[in-house]
Amino acid sequence: MLTWNDFEKVEMRVGTVISVSDFPKARNPAFKLTIDFGEYGIKNSSAQITAIYNKEELLGSQIIAVVNFSPKQIADFISECLVLGVVGEKNEVTLLVPERQVTNGMRIA
Repeated sequence: MLTWNDFEKVEMRVGTVISVSDFPKARNPAFKLTIDFGEYGIKNSSAQITAIYNKEELLGSQIIAVVNFSPKQIADFISECLVLGVVGEKNEVTLLVPERQVTNGMRIA
């Protein structure tokens, strides 16, 4: 079981997607995202969200991500955060997003 202290170590924060590009070297279809987390900086992420999202709709959208994982190399790309979503029955991912526009970097509780 996860303890409350364990949960408090997970830094889930809101960020705005500032760039999106294709990631053809990824093993599974993915986009390369650059996300602005305000005072927590700009981070890159590889996100397997191509089944239901396109680049144009992602650009400028706010997302929720875990920002305190160690960087992970995926092909020739370093992913610095984990974008969160709901995995559907066909492995399509629906992003977790704030209901209203909020300040980049705000913590999820």
